Amino acid sequence: MKLNLLVIKTENPEMLKMQYECFGISFEYHQHGKEPFHYAAEIDGLVFEIYPLPKSIIRAESFNKANNLLDQTRLGFTVRNLDALVKQLEASNWEIISTPKEMPWGKVAIIADLDGRKVELKETL
Repeated sequence: MKLNLLVIKTENPEMLKMQYECFGISFEYHQHGKEPFHYAAEIDGLVFEIYPLPKSIIRAESFNKANNLLDQTRLGFTVRNLDALVKQLEASNWEIISTPKEMPWGKVAIIADLDGRKVELKETL
């Protein structure tokens, strides 16, 4: 099995697209039939799409009343030169949750996008 599609939704697709472009992702703006216009990119066989939120939803991430926490999608990307990328992101609108550190699975940093979605960046060898 291989994941081939990932869709995230946001109040501000243009701003979120600009954030993810910091990783070198190149998006196209298009529409399928009567669906809303959205951004799409292909990354090693994975289609990554950024859609606008439906009008009936007011936040990209929902509040879970049972445990008083925000339910969040977490994404992960492998990147080259993690230290330099995080330094670049510090001067942008990404929130740096944790700076690069060695973990059992590799060198990792955690950041958050404009919607509060955590993104794990893992350095590729």
